[in-house]
Amino acid sequence: MPETVKNMAEKKATSEDQDRINLVLHLADNSLIMGHRLSEWAGHGPMLEQDIAITNIALDLIGQSRNFYQYAAAIITEKNIAGDKVSEDTLAYLRDARDFKNLLITEIPNGDWGKTILKLFFFSAYQYFLYQKLMSSPDSQIAAISEKSLKEVTYHLRWSSEWVVRLGDGTNESKKRMKEATDATWPYTGEMFEPAIYEDKYIAAQTNSDQDNLKNDWDNKVKEVFHEATLPLPEKGSTWMQKGGKTGMHTEHLGYILAEMQFLQRAYPGCDW
Repeated sequence: MPETVKNMAEKKATSEDQDRINLVLHLADNSLIMGHRLSEWAGHGPMLEQDIAITNIALDLIGQSRNFYQYAAAIITEKNIAGDKVSEDTLAYLRDARDFKNLLITEIPNGDWGKTILKLFFFSAYQYFLYQKLMSSPDSQIAAISEKSLKEVTYHLRWSSEWVVRLGDGTNESKKRMKEATDATWPYTGEMFEPAIYEDKYIAAQTNSDQDNLKNDWDNKVKEVFHEATLPLPEKGSTWMQKGGKTGMHTEHLGYILAEMQFLQRAYPGCDW
């Protein structure tokens, strides 16, 4: 049986090209799915100012995802990896859940305000230190997108940190909810520092860094904010860490997100306005 066009095209891309594409898609998927989750708060925030703030953060993340998707599409087109035309829209709207490489923490439900804030804080701290390292990438496009994104993420981290402190060191009820949020969210933080093959090959080789350094920076920031918030951190090794999102193994929640997000494009292929 003759090889498919796709299989023949894939041979034109080196393993380094594929690692680079997977890394860029991972970064794009993280921002898109987290941004979509945060957008669910639009019109439902606890007060008008914070409703607008979290909606703007969602827009920042979706903007980051667009930049990464555009770059991934450019690489795929240049290397002729896919037979059909690839764009930021096809990468966001026409891939199935198993093709997405986002962290599981980005797709789990928002829960109450405290859980959403804590999830955003953990994720923003991760992005903050990751983008700092990727700014030294010899890939000028990844470095440029990371530098631009870091300016936004710096605000995301500061805003979410202030809320963690406010809620953790607030009333008995707010502290209770933050402890519950920690129990629910902490098991999804370990995946950030379990490198997929494409991360191990690309980030370590291209930035002279590794996931251990990233985790140490993240740990120190989380400890600092939790100390100020008078919140206890889970004991090291006391929690089973979930993983799989980076390689396409997701919770059921991603399927529901994509069903909503991708419906229009799949129902009316090629539709634009």
